[in-house]
Amino acid sequence: MSEEIKLSDAEMLQKRLVEVQSLLARQKLVQDLVHRQEMPRQDLVEEMVHKQRLNELRHKLERMLPADIAHILEALAPEQRLLAWNEVKEERGERILEILSDEVRQELIGDGHHRNEKTTINAFELRNGRLSQFIVEGPADLKNLKPIWVDLVAPTTDIRHWVGNFFDVQLPDPSSLTDLEASARFYVEDNGEIHLHSDFLLDTKDESRNVAVALILHKDILFSVRTEELPVFRLQRLRARTQPGYVSDGKDVLLDLYAADAEYSADALEDVYAALEDVSKHVLGTEITDTEAAKILADIAREEDLNGRIRRNVHDTRRAVSFLTRGKFLSADQQEDARQILRDIESLDGHTSFLFGKINFLMDATVGFININQNKIIKIFSVASVAMLPPTLIASIYGMNFKSWFPELEWEYGYPFSLSLMTISVIIPFIFFRKKGWLR
Repeated sequence: MSEEIKLSDAEMLQKRLVEVQSLLARQKLVQDLVHRQEMPRQDLVEEMVHKQRLNELRHKLERMLPADIAHILEALAPEQRLLAWNEVKEERGERILEILSDEVRQELIGDGHHRNEKTTINAFELRNGRLSQFIVEGPADLKNLKPIWVDLVAPTTDIRHWVGNFFDVQLPDPSSLTDLEASARFYVEDNGEIHLHSDFLLDTKDESRNVAVALILHKDILFSVRTEELPVFRLQRLRARTQPGYVSDGKDVLLDLYAADAEYSADALEDVYAALEDVSKHVLGTEITDTEAAKILADIAREEDLNGRIRRNVHDTRRAVSFLTRGKFLSADQQEDARQILRDIESLDGHTSFLFGKINFLMDATVGFININQNKIIKIFSVASVAMLPPTLIASIYGMNFKSWFPELEWEYGYPFSLSLMTISVIIPFIFFRKKGWLR
């Protein structure tokens, strides 16, 4: 009987998977059909069709269990997976991510980011070697907890005030973390609080930027304050909750955040490599038009901007980790972890330098193609100007009307003769230029 039930569950899950795949395929088909048809207010029609299909998908996913959604996400193609993931409600997302494989989880966390400025407070307590997450809504929720990590996203002034009073710690405003001086970003208070204001990379298909995060170590508790949710923090929470012994105190959490940030930067560099490889094939493989060159230059500029942000991000992480090692705040094992992070960052520096050189080369090559195209146009006008000089000279001479010198002016065929002479004078320069190879 149990085998029949399991088979029935498996068949039901397969049916749901087919339904989701069919819905996503229909959405793409209809969207392509609408896009190819010309109609009034086409953008509005496309948006309405897109929203209608996504609403249908959202309602279908709402009726499924998190485990079923995780199975479906694993089975979908990458482009379909991200569409389906974006329609999962935020409150169910964490539970689904815990079930997914590491590869799919990192893909969704990295590519599926949406700007979330909703105020959330999470406290993490160490239980049986794993982090247990608790949502905090007021001081009463903290009384029975002994957290090693308190994570605040977009906190209001009142929230920062009562959380700081409860733990006797000063929490900064995350929207004002703009100081660039190391002395203002990494320091130790008189009461022993360790303050680090670091930049964490955010790289999505739509944008790439660095987000400032305040990190405070106080009485072996890590406090993180930022304006929005970030993939690195979400990935760190999931790993610590699912892997026993991943962290043991607040300093471990801090180091793992920096290690995850370096890993995230490495993944972003791989994307830069892949994007520049495509650009290289286009630039070096065939001749390109000015329109294509303009698009290529825009792509190169976007990758250069991302590479610069990665370089700035890893440089900031190096300064933070170096500050921790120099201050002797870490244990022997943590010092070794910190050195490993620095070694990873050192290897990333070589990649960013190489990419800067490749970007400059592709930029010069693309600009060279643009110059070649412009030179071709200028060459056409130059050849035409030179070719038209002899007929212009002939026309000007015959326009002087010197009857005594040019008896053909009174000749019956004088006018056709002058036209033939001008035509021959045009053809001869073109033949000469072609033999020289200047018209190729």
